[in-house]
Amino acid sequence: MNKIILIIPLFGILFTGYLLPQSYSQELGGGVDHPGEWYVGEGLKQGDYFAYRLCHVDYKECANFEMDFWIEGDTQVGTEKKWLAQAVVYDGNKIVKGTMELGKIAPEPSGGSQELAPYRSALKSSVVWLSAFATSYGGEGGEGPKKFSAPSWGKIGNIGGEQVRPYQLVPNLRVSAGVFDTVDISWKTGGKRSHIWVADEFPFPVKADTYTQVSEGIPPQEYKFELLDYKENVKTNPFTSIVSTIQKQTAMGCPTNYELTTIHKTTKNFGYILEVTYGPPSPKKGCNIEWIINFKNKFDETEFLNQVQFDILVVDENLTPLRSIAGEEGRNFLYSPSGQVRTKTPVEENSGTAHYVIWIYGLGPENIIPSSAPDYLKIDIPITSDGTTIPSITPPKTELNIPSWIKNNAGWWANGQIGDSDFVSGIQWLINNGIMKIPPTLPGSGGTDQIPNWIKNNAGWWANGQIGDSDFVSGIQWLIENGIMKIS
Repeated sequence: MNKIILIIPLFGILFTGYLLPQSYSQELGGGVDHPGEWYVGEGLKQGDYFAYRLCHVDYKECANFEMDFWIEGDTQVGTEKKWLAQAVVYDGNKIVKGTMELGKIAPEPSGGSQELAPYRSALKSSVVWLSAFATSYGGEGGEGPKKFSAPSWGKIGNIGGEQVRPYQLVPNLRVSAGVFDTVDISWKTGGKRSHIWVADEFPFPVKADTYTQVSEGIPPQEYKFELLDYKENVKTNPFTSIVSTIQKQTAMGCPTNYELTTIHKTTKNFGYILEVTYGPPSPKKGCNIEWIINFKNKFDETEFLNQVQFDILVVDENLTPLRSIAGEEGRNFLYSPSGQVRTKTPVEENSGTAHYVIWIYGLGPENIIPSSAPDYLKIDIPITSDGTTIPSITPPKTELNIPSWIKNNAGWWANGQIGDSDFVSGIQWLINNGIMKIPPTLPGSGGTDQIPNWIKNNAGWWANGQIGDSDFVSGIQWLIENGIMKIS
């Protein structure tokens, strides 16, 4: 009979006894019945061509892109000889082209074209990540080749990190590049098992599915990749005929210095405050729009929102989506953990007015669908064919008549110099007596007299000239629709 003794000292829990439970022993054990050994870069040579589809959590929260690279030959960098690789990245509608320098002991991408920097970083932390444990040289500063039969290849450095170990043989693993006999290198993070599949004598892993370490909740994806294509003895640069997006835009004369336009508004249904800065003011088809988007709390505009699930859409007159930037990146939605976004999107629309929409699905972790109703902000942007600035679009006239002196009242109210009831009753009297006119609004029967902070913020911005009359009136209409302000 196996004997297990459980001893619980004051400072922790200790298991001891003659025999550990079988399942616990298997979790700690490692090694597979395979005679070979492996390291990252094994067999890498001039003329090798690779194509990977990959994502990494540090690049757009694991948005997929394709990276193709070809080992051109050796290059001397200071006193070190490295591999020189030509590379092309296909990232949504964007093509990025350049060079990478890969080490000889561990083929980690380091130097090369600046345009490829974020993609090199993603490649290093995913496809080449096992070089932290297995390299060609085992002396000082190197980890050396690792045997598939070894119980462990090393330990992840974080607190409580697990052993990275050969887990199981996976013969005939099918990926886009073909079928490989592989060994599953595995570890556990946050209760979820991560896997990297490697083939003996093949330079890089052929597939991976890994997760980040979390103390609670569902571990999000850390990185994922798959080998799409592999060729040997490619003699000439396979990317010569490929033109990068930046080359196309330079040839088109896309502006690099331009004015930025800032919009500070609540969303359509008053769920959020958005501060959106974009440029150029009249972008050219084939060039980019630069976006700086800040998602803010409607009750406190100094507070940025967290875990924002959103998209940038182009819609028609009926708000039907024509384009989705998230969809073009192969994602269901864009994600901002900090509520602060800076990105560029290509302009595909013809000359005229393009209806861009910042669509907010809600707040929540990436893999959990928000329960709240979506909200949005529509921004009309004039598109030009030659890059010249188009005059600002004049919105259709709305039935508005607001005496200028009311701005003083709005400013006093926003600054706390007059109370809520005084401001509301004053506006109510002006509307009822025909002094202030607003569009027809259906009155409601609200159950509260509480005025949301965002309406007071709107009043302050309007008084300071930061937003227009229609934005201020939208807050008044909300008060009427929710029964807080009564009109005859």
